[in-house]
Amino acid sequence: MAASLAFIAMMMFSVAVVAGFFGALHPAFDSFSHFRVHLAVLMALCALPLLATTFRLQAVAALLFAVAASATTLNALPSPWPVQAAYEAKNKGLAVYRLLQMNLRYDNPTPKKVLSLIGRTNPDVITLDEVSAMWTTELGYIGSAYPYRILCPYPNGIFGVALLSRRPFAAGTEPHCERRGAMAMATVDFGGIGVDVAAIHLSWPWPREQYWQIGELTESLSSLGETAIMAGDCNAVPWSAAVRRVASLGGLTVMPSAGPTWTYIKLPDFLRRFAGLPIDQVFSKGSVLIHGASRLEETGSDHLPVLVEFSVQADGKQPDDEHATALAASDLPSKPHG
Repeated sequence: MAASLAFIAMMMFSVAVVAGFFGALHPAFDSFSHFRVHLAVLMALCALPLLATTFRLQAVAALLFAVAASATTLNALPSPWPVQAAYEAKNKGLAVYRLLQMNLRYDNPTPKKVLSLIGRTNPDVITLDEVSAMWTTELGYIGSAYPYRILCPYPNGIFGVALLSRRPFAAGTEPHCERRGAMAMATVDFGGIGVDVAAIHLSWPWPREQYWQIGELTESLSSLGETAIMAGDCNAVPWSAAVRRVASLGGLTVMPSAGPTWTYIKLPDFLRRFAGLPIDQVFSKGSVLIHGASRLEETGSDHLPVLVEFSVQADGKQPDDEHATALAASDLPSKPHG
């Protein structure tokens, strides 16, 4: 009886893993893809004791399938070596900039830890998710350090996004919000080169509204310039159909994942870093060169911050006047544009 139950469980997990490979056919299948590694591990655990039973051939097949399924995620997960082949080596002739991606958590009990991390890492630009009303006040404390900003509230007042920059917005451009506040976009002047920077926050996968939301973001994603970098909480793993769809709509390349960034907030930190889901993504295109990314310490959110280093080649889009600023922080809109 125990062997039969283990076999049934093994087959159920294998069906779920297979379904995840057909995410492009229906978002319900894609929901399984986010847990591909976890499901493969559970399938393997069920298969191991079956090696000593009459189900040994099925168990061997399941173990091989679990290894093969997990292998499909390796190119999206961090390498054990410091420098991955997918990253661009630093060029001494190019300035290196920093982007900090953070899901703040709308009810974060320790907002000062967030501000402290920003002060210590001193990023050039910051992309933020779950910017609730409380964060409008907290982010005001670093207004002098990051005077160029746009906050885009979400209809529910919780899942807003924000974009903060130490560097000026390119002259002749205006930062703006996607209609429902799921994206914040601005052209930032990086040493005389204009780069479209965007913060994005997607809803949960099917049966929630993620699939339909990506469709609504088509115009915003396709409006990104030839040189752009975008980061945010996608609530989707790098190998999912959802992330591939976002990248395709924006003509973007997905950065190799820095590793699991989300898990149940009450788990110990070492489990959060290995058992979670890599759902905070960074995308780029054009003259943006990504050098590397790392996860930082927790700051009271159920997401770990991701710090990205990148450079911009000189053939990028040029702003009209590299010394001019488009808008001051106090003049930026606090509500989504219609």
